[in-house]
Amino acid sequence: MGNNTFGYARVSSRDQNEERQIVALQEMGVPEQNIYVDKQSGKDFNRPQYKKLLRRVKPDDLIYIKSIDRLGRNYSEILDQWKVITSKTSSPCGRSGKCFRPS
Repeated sequence: MGNNTFGYARVSSRDQNEERQIVALQEMGVPEQNIYVDKQSGKDFNRPQYKKLLRRVKPDDLIYIKSIDRLGRNYSEILDQWKVITSKTSSPCGRSGKCFRPS
C-alpha cells in the first residue's frame, strides 16, 4: 500500500513551458521528485513519464493533475485512463474529500 502524492504535467511541445503546472503541483504539496512531466502531444497515452508514473503508483497514493486537458485530448481515452488510474490508486477522491468523477 502506498500513501504518496504524485503529480503529472504535460505540454504539447518542447518549446512550451511546463513551469506553471509544476508550481501548481508543488503548491498542492507534491514533492518535486514525484512530479512527472512529458513534453509531447496529448493525442495518445504513449508517453514515457506518464507510463513511469503509472508503474510507480500504488493503492492509497494520490495523483494530482492541474487540468484534465493535461492528461489528454481525446475524451474517451481520458475516461479509459481514468479507469486505469483509479484502479491503481483505489479511489478517485483526494485526501481533501473532493472527488472528480467523469460522466
